[in-house]
Amino acid sequence: MTGFDPRTHRVVPDQRWFEDFAVGERFVLPSRTMTEAIFLAFQAASGDNHPVHYDAEYCRARGMPHMLAHGFQVAIQTAAGAGLFPHMVEESLKGFLDQSSRFLHPVFVGDTLYPALEVDELTPQRTTGILGLRSTVHNQAGTLVMDGRQRYLLRKRNA
Repeated sequence: MTGFDPRTHRVVPDQRWFEDFAVGERFVLPSRTMTEAIFLAFQAASGDNHPVHYDAEYCRARGMPHMLAHGFQVAIQTAAGAGLFPHMVEESLKGFLDQSSRFLHPVFVGDTLYPALEVDELTPQRTTGILGLRSTVHNQAGTLVMDGRQRYLLRKRNA
């Protein structure tokens, strides 16, 4: 017997509960350059077949520098699973409640995106609490291209 226990094999060993979070706490997600391959993968996954998202010449004929990212393609850059947050709440997470996004500037092939999540809501309930995260995506020029929110239901430690 090796003494190995798969329940202890965690990316983040110290679990966090609703009351362990503070407004303003920030979770940076990995940056990503929007390549043509990412555009093609999104098209295949989404089924979106509008040429503005996969035909560079169509876009150039309309004054764009390259293919335009679909809003959902930008929003998925803020998937919490890309960072440490979901690993921190493996024991306390009850559910992903909702999300919203506003798309402020276009994203094209070649842009590098810098997503982040920041705690902006802590609403305690009896045995759980709602944790809200502001989701932002900036491009390589520092321009905020997407602003949104995500909300999660977390257990309290004493639940």
